[in-house]
Amino acid sequence: METLLKEQMNFLIEIDKLKTIERKTKIMHGSRLENDAEHSWHLAMMALILQNNANNKIDLLKVIKMILIHDLVEIDAGDTFAYDSIGQVDKYDREVQAAKRLFGMLPAEQAKELMDLWIEFENKETEEAKFASSLDRLQPLIHNHNNNGDTWQKYNITSEQVFKRNKEIANGSNELWEYAQSIINNSVEQGILSQ
Repeated sequence: METLLKEQMNFLIEIDKLKTIERKTKIMHGSRLENDAEHSWHLAMMALILQNNANNKIDLLKVIKMILIHDLVEIDAGDTFAYDSIGQVDKYDREVQAAKRLFGMLPAEQAKELMDLWIEFENKETEEAKFASSLDRLQPLIHNHNNNGDTWQKYNITSEQVFKRNKEIANGSNELWEYAQSIINNSVEQGILSQ
Protein backbone atom coordinates (compact mmCIF):
# COMPACT_ATOMS: atom_id res chain seq x y z
CA MET A 1 0.00 0.00 0.00
CA GLU A 2 1.24 3.48 -0.83
CA THR A 3 2.73 5.24 2.22
CA LEU A 4 0.41 8.28 2.01
CA LEU A 5 -2.71 6.11 1.84
CA LYS A 6 -1.47 3.98 4.71
CA GLU A 7 -0.92 7.09 6.87
CA GLN A 8 -4.37 8.40 5.99
CA MET A 9 -6.04 5.06 6.76
CA ASN A 10 -4.19 4.76 10.07
CA PHE A 11 -5.40 8.24 11.01
CA LEU A 12 -8.99 7.42 10.04
CA ILE A 13 -8.89 4.23 12.09
CA GLU A 14 -7.39 6.09 15.07
CA ILE A 15 -10.01 8.84 15.09
CA ASP A 16 -12.80 6.26 15.34
CA LYS A 17 -11.90 6.44 19.05
CA LEU A 18 -13.81 9.75 19.13
CA LYS A 19 -16.96 7.64 19.38
CA THR A 20 -15.77 6.39 22.78
CA ILE A 21 -15.24 9.83 24.37
CA GLU A 22 -18.30 10.60 26.47
CA ARG A 23 -19.38 14.13 27.18
CA LYS A 24 -21.20 15.30 30.32
CA THR A 25 -24.41 16.05 28.40
CA LYS A 26 -27.05 13.46 27.62
CA ILE A 27 -28.52 13.06 24.16
CA MET A 28 -31.86 14.84 23.84
CA HIS A 29 -33.96 11.78 23.12
CA GLY A 30 -32.58 9.22 25.52
CA SER A 31 -30.86 8.66 28.81
CA ARG A 32 -27.28 7.99 27.69
CA LEU A 33 -24.45 10.47 27.43
CA GLU A 34 -23.57 11.97 24.08
CA ASN A 35 -20.16 11.11 22.64
CA ASP A 36 -17.76 13.48 20.90
CA ALA A 37 -18.43 12.08 17.43
CA GLU A 38 -22.17 12.69 17.82
CA HIS A 39 -21.47 16.18 19.11
CA SER A 40 -19.28 16.99 16.09
CA TRP A 41 -21.87 15.61 13.65
CA HIS A 42 -24.60 17.70 15.29
CA LEU A 43 -22.45 20.84 15.09
CA ALA A 44 -21.78 20.20 11.38
CA MET A 45 -25.53 19.95 10.78
CA MET A 46 -26.09 23.13 12.79
CA ALA A 47 -23.51 24.94 10.65
CA LEU A 48 -25.24 23.79 7.47
CA ILE A 49 -28.70 24.81 8.67
CA LEU A 50 -27.84 27.96 10.64
CA GLN A 51 -25.11 29.46 8.43
CA ASN A 52 -27.26 32.50 7.57
CA ASN A 53 -27.25 33.47 11.24
CA ALA A 54 -23.52 34.22 11.27
CA ASN A 55 -22.70 37.86 12.02
CA ASN A 56 -20.56 38.08 8.90
CA LYS A 57 -19.95 36.16 5.69
CA ILE A 58 -18.34 32.78 6.36
CA ASP A 59 -16.75 29.99 4.36
CA LEU A 60 -19.12 27.14 5.30
CA LEU A 61 -16.74 24.37 4.25
CA LYS A 62 -14.04 25.83 6.50
CA VAL A 63 -16.49 26.01 9.42
CA ILE A 64 -17.49 22.38 8.91
CA LYS A 65 -13.84 21.30 8.71
CA MET A 66 -13.12 23.06 12.01
CA ILE A 67 -16.14 21.50 13.64
CA LEU A 68 -15.23 18.00 12.48
CA ILE A 69 -11.70 18.22 13.87
CA HIS A 70 -12.08 20.49 16.91
CA ASP A 71 -12.64 17.68 19.42
CA LEU A 72 -10.37 15.02 17.90
CA VAL A 73 -7.76 16.05 20.47
CA GLU A 74 -10.02 14.70 23.19
CA ILE A 75 -9.06 11.18 22.08
CA ASP A 76 -5.83 11.76 24.04
CA ALA A 77 -6.67 14.76 26.24
CA GLY A 78 -10.15 13.65 27.33
CA ASP A 79 -13.26 15.80 27.46
CA THR A 80 -12.79 18.69 29.88
CA PHE A 81 -16.13 19.72 31.34
CA ALA A 82 -16.93 23.33 30.47
CA TYR A 83 -17.44 24.27 34.12
CA ASP A 84 -14.39 22.39 35.49
CA SER A 85 -12.09 25.24 36.52
CA ILE A 86 -9.29 22.88 37.58
CA GLY A 87 -9.41 20.87 34.35
CA GLN A 88 -9.34 24.09 32.31
CA VAL A 89 -5.92 25.06 33.72
CA ASP A 90 -3.87 22.67 31.57
CA LYS A 91 -6.51 21.86 28.95
CA TYR A 92 -4.80 23.71 26.10
CA ASP A 93 -1.40 22.14 26.78
CA ARG A 94 -2.90 18.63 26.88
CA GLU A 95 -4.80 19.30 23.68
CA VAL A 96 -1.79 20.71 21.81
CA GLN A 97 0.14 17.53 22.56
CA ALA A 98 -2.80 15.46 21.36
CA ALA A 99 -3.12 17.54 18.18
CA LYS A 100 0.56 17.05 17.39
CA ARG A 101 0.29 13.30 17.79
CA LEU A 102 -3.00 12.80 15.97
CA PHE A 103 -2.51 15.20 13.08
CA GLY A 104 1.11 14.06 12.86
CA MET A 105 -0.16 10.66 11.73
CA LEU A 106 -1.16 12.23 8.41
CA PRO A 107 0.99 13.17 5.43
CA ALA A 108 2.72 16.50 6.15
CA GLU A 109 0.45 18.72 4.04
CA GLN A 110 -2.74 17.35 5.57
CA ALA A 111 -1.22 17.38 9.05
CA LYS A 112 -0.44 21.08 8.66
CA GLU A 113 -3.92 21.87 7.33
CA LEU A 114 -5.65 20.17 10.26
CA MET A 115 -3.30 21.68 12.84
CA ASP A 116 -3.81 25.16 11.35
CA LEU A 117 -7.59 24.70 11.39
CA TRP A 118 -7.54 23.44 14.98
CA ILE A 119 -5.42 26.39 16.14
CA GLU A 120 -7.67 28.80 14.24
CA PHE A 121 -10.71 27.34 16.00
CA GLU A 122 -9.01 27.61 19.39
CA ASN A 123 -7.96 31.23 18.81
CA LYS A 124 -11.50 32.28 17.79
CA GLU A 125 -10.30 35.27 15.77
CA THR A 126 -11.61 34.59 12.25
CA GLU A 127 -15.29 34.78 11.29
CA GLU A 128 -15.33 31.03 10.70
CA ALA A 129 -13.80 30.24 14.08
CA LYS A 130 -16.16 32.62 15.87
CA PHE A 131 -19.20 31.03 14.23
CA ALA A 132 -17.96 27.47 14.81
CA SER A 133 -17.32 28.33 18.46
CA SER A 134 -20.80 29.85 18.77
CA LEU A 135 -22.32 26.57 17.63
CA ASP A 136 -20.06 24.62 19.98
CA ARG A 137 -21.41 26.67 22.90
CA LEU A 138 -25.04 26.63 21.76
CA GLN A 139 -25.39 22.89 21.17
CA PRO A 140 -24.93 21.70 24.79
CA LEU A 141 -27.14 24.57 25.93
CA ILE A 142 -29.95 23.22 23.73
CA HIS A 143 -29.30 19.71 25.07
CA ASN A 144 -29.48 20.82 28.69
CA HIS A 145 -32.66 22.77 28.12
CA ASN A 146 -34.30 19.78 26.42
CA ASN A 147 -33.05 17.37 29.09
CA ASN A 148 -34.72 19.29 31.91
CA GLY A 149 -31.40 20.75 33.03
CA ASP A 150 -29.87 17.33 33.69
CA THR A 151 -26.19 18.33 33.56
CA TRP A 152 -26.81 21.73 35.16
CA GLN A 153 -28.55 20.13 38.11
CA LYS A 154 -26.11 17.24 38.44
CA TYR A 155 -23.16 19.65 38.74
CA ASN A 156 -25.00 22.53 40.52
CA ILE A 157 -24.50 24.95 37.64
CA THR A 158 -26.18 28.36 37.99
CA SER A 159 -27.67 30.65 35.38
CA GLU A 160 -24.85 33.12 36.09
CA GLN A 161 -22.29 30.46 35.12
CA VAL A 162 -24.27 29.56 32.00
CA PHE A 163 -24.58 33.20 30.91
CA LYS A 164 -20.87 33.81 31.51
CA ARG A 165 -19.82 30.67 29.61
CA ASN A 166 -22.11 31.27 26.65
CA LYS A 167 -21.99 35.05 26.07
CA GLU A 168 -19.21 34.28 23.58
CA ILE A 169 -21.94 33.02 21.20
CA ALA A 170 -22.53 36.67 20.25
CA ASN A 171 -19.05 36.87 18.73
CA GLY A 172 -20.20 34.58 15.93
CA SER A 173 -23.92 35.24 15.87
CA ASN A 174 -25.98 37.90 17.62
CA GLU A 175 -29.17 36.08 16.58
CA LEU A 176 -28.03 32.80 18.11
CA TRP A 177 -26.98 34.64 21.28
CA GLU A 178 -30.49 36.10 21.56
CA TYR A 179 -31.87 32.59 21.12
CA ALA A 180 -29.44 31.24 23.75
CA GLN A 181 -30.47 33.93 26.24
CA SER A 182 -34.12 33.00 25.75
CA ILE A 183 -33.25 29.35 26.44
CA ILE A 184 -31.37 30.28 29.61
CA ASN A 185 -34.15 32.56 30.87
CA ASN A 186 -36.80 29.97 30.01
CA SER A 187 -34.81 27.30 31.84
CA VAL A 188 -34.70 29.48 34.96
CA GLU A 189 -38.46 30.12 34.71
CA GLN A 190 -39.09 26.38 34.39
CA GLY A 191 -36.97 25.71 37.45
CA ILE A 192 -34.48 23.48 35.63
CA LEU A 193 -31.62 25.98 36.01
CA SER A 194 -30.97 27.69 39.34
CA GLN A 195 -30.21 31.39 39.67
